[in-house]
Amino acid sequence: QVQLVESGGGLVQAGGSLRLSCAASGSIFSINTMNWYRQAPGKQRELVAVIEGDGSTDYADFVKGRFTISRDNAKNTMYLQMNTLKPEDTAVYYCNAEIAPYSDFRAHYYWGQGTQVTVSS
Repeated sequence: QVQLVESGGGLVQAGGSLRLSCAASGSIFSINTMNWYRQAPGKQRELVAVIEGDGSTDYADFVKGRFTISRDNAKNTMYLQMNTLKPEDTAVYYCNAEIAPYSDFRAHYYWGQGTQVTVSS
């Protein structure tokens, strides 16, 4: 079984920083694209940042210059460094990854359970 587990969320004042982690575990053959999404109360889930298997990245306009996505392939872990946080960044942050397990070697998308980020003004 493949699992994604996020950590690192919490309460921070506006202007502060947090670092989220997403660790993939289980019988994993390969991990391709990894993503961070977020969902604020009453809003749809939205894509925050993407990192491909080759390390290339892309960001939503609302986090460009403030957030940095990275990954450690040896640890099957993805990170999101969030700086200059704003109250509007308050949301549950989810990791999402395209993973091929040893069970069938076919890529599937998996989701973590989410971690709450709250930014106070």
